[in-house]
Amino acid sequence: MARTRLDAEAKAGLSLIAPPFLYALLILAAPLLTILAYSFLTDGYLEIIREFTWANYVQVFTDPITRVVMTRSLIVAGVVTLVTVLLAFPVAYYVSFMVRPEKKAMWLFLITIPFWTSYLIRVFLWKVILGYNGVVNSSLTGLGIIDEPLTFILYNVNSIVITLAHAYAPFAILPIFVALEKIDRSLLEAGRDLGESRAMTFWRVTLPLAMPGVIAAVLIVFIPTIGDYVTPEVIGGGKVPMIANLIQVQMLALDNRPLGSALAVTTMLVVAVISAIFLLMNRRFLKVRR
Repeated sequence: MARTRLDAEAKAGLSLIAPPFLYALLILAAPLLTILAYSFLTDGYLEIIREFTWANYVQVFTDPITRVVMTRSLIVAGVVTLVTVLLAFPVAYYVSFMVRPEKKAMWLFLITIPFWTSYLIRVFLWKVILGYNGVVNSSLTGLGIIDEPLTFILYNVNSIVITLAHAYAPFAILPIFVALEKIDRSLLEAGRDLGESRAMTFWRVTLPLAMPGVIAAVLIVFIPTIGDYVTPEVIGGGKVPMIANLIQVQMLALDNRPLGSALAVTTMLVVAVISAIFLLMNRRFLKVRR
């Protein structure tokens, strides 16, 4: 009788999850499988020759331009992630530990204000701010600090890092804040009662307990950053292409979909390996907490 009831509940559960599962399979898995299939085909003139080949992956791993662009993408994504998390942690810490409980909702509301505008609009605003006649140059020139507008603050890696760090800052603040909120305050009080300074209590107690949130913030920022196409194109002026721009060139400009698919699959594999490493680190910190 009990087994029959469990079987009925299992069937009911499957019937509930089946529609969203099939939808997710169609929307997510189908395009990925299509790209994977294209990556093993041969590119012809204005057509795709349906012949299996490893040539696309050989070109991806042997082409020096691809290696340079991939390396640059990883470095830029890494720097953006580092800067974003380092700036997000103090904000999350302040909201969690310094702000009164009844005002935390208002602070979180203020942090999410950038989400009210389109990502593309925010990117163009940074172009206006950092431009030759933009806000920064106009202010510095008006104050007499510089005689001529600065040319090194736009169309380079620095401007890309600044723009991406601002765009993804809320994504880093929120998971760190959630991790800090879960910390039992009595542990911090116990550390101070045992004679530890605030700095050592933070280093030995707060930071280790907040690491799952930090690792989540790293993944949330790193994964979309390495595949960002708009910011390098607009803020970088096309002078600092990243891997997403190279994929776009192969897919659309050169109409080489097999090679573009191979680039996309390789990038996904690289991101998957890096993400797996951080997830293993997260499991380690969770075990330590237990």
